[in-house]
Amino acid sequence: MTGDILLDVHDLVVKFPVFGGVLMRRVGEVEAVKGISFQLHRGETLGLVGESGCGKTTVGRAIINILRAMSYRVEISGRILYHHASGVVDLAPLTRTQMRPYRADIQMVFQDPYSSLNPRKTVDQIVGEPLRIHTKMSRAERAERVRWLLEKVGLSTRHVSRYPHEFSGGQRQRIGIARALAVEPKLIVCDEPVSALDVSIQAQVINLLEDLQQKFGLTYLFIAHDLSVVEHISKRVAVMYLGRIVEIASARDLYATPLHPYTEALLSAVPVTDPKARRKRIVLQGEVPSPMRPPTGCHFHTRCPIRKLPLCSTEVPPLEQKRDGHWAACHLRS
Repeated sequence: MTGDILLDVHDLVVKFPVFGGVLMRRVGEVEAVKGISFQLHRGETLGLVGESGCGKTTVGRAIINILRAMSYRVEISGRILYHHASGVVDLAPLTRTQMRPYRADIQMVFQDPYSSLNPRKTVDQIVGEPLRIHTKMSRAERAERVRWLLEKVGLSTRHVSRYPHEFSGGQRQRIGIARALAVEPKLIVCDEPVSALDVSIQAQVINLLEDLQQKFGLTYLFIAHDLSVVEHISKRVAVMYLGRIVEIASARDLYATPLHPYTEALLSAVPVTDPKARRKRIVLQGEVPSPMRPPTGCHFHTRCPIRKLPLCSTEVPPLEQKRDGHWAACHLRS
């Protein structure tokens, strides 16, 4: 069904210029995202996984349209179609002013709970800032809303006057989640929200996100490099390698029968407690290629254990449907 689509990404490309030399002239570019496409349905969680540097965080930042504010020379093409109540809008070309009507609908929970909160502001100011910008609430109404939000994320209302340094990492991440929830968003981009936390705290934050999704009908794009974390929260999973999606399927199908060799290698490294459930360990040879000089053809062919030359080194495999709802970009798998 297409009626429940919230976000539709078409051929998204993101390029960052590289400068060098005495005069700092442009000497090249890094194509961080290379024409990826996917859909996100209302109320679902799509996991986006891959090694560090594969471009998954760039995808999340492109969706919430903050890349140009971070690097004004970034080049973005493709379409990011957001299905708003007033109609479908392409977020990719919007300026900061044009984006403002949709900013409240799409929020982000950042990776580092220590740097994502302003150390000079209290919890009341941090969580209440989106309300001040995007709503017409009075100061008393904002204060009441902040206290309600803190209760929803499992924090005491007595904490409103405290500063970020007075909290643990898990508590800070809960504050970040409360800030993202403040303006009742439709979509939350979670950029590795638990990677900086202890394992025991990770489970608490994951459970919190799932509870909030059920209560408020939220849609998540959950970015992570830990497949064991993604398995528990995601309905579908997309795997990225060097700027491209190489496999996308339901979480059940992807974990049970991965089709792409890279996905197989990632899953073989996931620790399991049951010895009978362990997969044969696949050790990839070589290092991840430089994004500035990626291999030709299939980017994974330099490390792939089943590669077939010259096919894999000369032709880019299309992301195509191999089974019902299961897409993979591999010449050798069907």
